[in-house]
Amino acid sequence: MAKACARHILVATEGACEELKTQIEAGTDFAAAAKDHSQCPSGQRGGDLGEFSPGQMVKEFDDVVFHAGVGQVHGPVKTQFGYHLIEITSRSE
Repeated sequence: MAKACARHILVATEGACEELKTQIEAGTDFAAAAKDHSQCPSGQRGGDLGEFSPGQMVKEFDDVVFHAGVGQVHGPVKTQFGYHLIEITSRSE
């Protein structure tokens, strides 16, 4: 079964998400941005969600984590919780 490790930053608006993505692409550390801005408790761990399998996260999140490029920052991804920046740190089939 496929498994992935990812970290994310959860914010309330698409604009805030876009702004953080721009900062990260310009060199801001993802984990530091997560600690400073994420509304998810995982923010205190730099956004780290650990390892998980398909179906453990909401569909929109899973679609990115199990199909998009590893090692890249993806988003904004809208879910029922808000807007996410997602970095897939590893994935195995």
